[in-house]
Amino acid sequence: MAYEHAIVLTGSIGTGKSTVSTLLQNHGFDVIDADTISKEILPLHVNEVRELFGEGVIVDETIDRKALGAIIFNDKNEREKLNALMRPLIREEILKRSEVLEQKGKPYIIDIPLYYESEGYDCKLVVVVYAPVEVQRKRLMQRENFTKEEAQKRIDAQISIEEKKILADFLINNSFDRAFLQSEIEKFIHYVRGRYANCKI
Repeated sequence: MAYEHAIVLTGSIGTGKSTVSTLLQNHGFDVIDADTISKEILPLHVNEVRELFGEGVIVDETIDRKALGAIIFNDKNEREKLNALMRPLIREEILKRSEVLEQKGKPYIIDIPLYYESEGYDCKLVVVVYAPVEVQRKRLMQRENFTKEEAQKRIDAQISIEEKKILADFLINNSFDRAFLQSEIEKFIHYVRGRYANCKI
């Protein structure tokens, strides 16, 4: 059965989900990364993106991600147009990769940033990587060189992290330093070993 051993890893932009995903890989978890899949799929759909958003987001027959981002993060309706194109394609690819990993019979991670904003994933366990909004904003300003307003727009484009925190089956707090995060990862691994008999992680 698809997703039988799947653990969804989600959060919000700037909470450090990619860092957590890398640490979990280092501990032996297989990871399906929705962002990586999106980056692989999007360039295959130049014509559809051109039709939806115009020539301004196409340069030399490739999609200008920065120009596209400027459109979708400034207009919810435009963002939904892109989501309507991409989400079914991403979901289909995640399902294919999940079916392969299910054959190993052990827990694995599906890293889905917009899990709560999406549909179609029948997973039993959802882990949220948490950091408060002020930490998210600071990280985005440092990492992406965003203004405070630009960072907040990215944050506001998703369900609030406080709401996701309530919905989580398990919470990994990434509000502090790397040593604290590592202790949170160890708590999570202990939790997974308790849930899955014969877990080899």
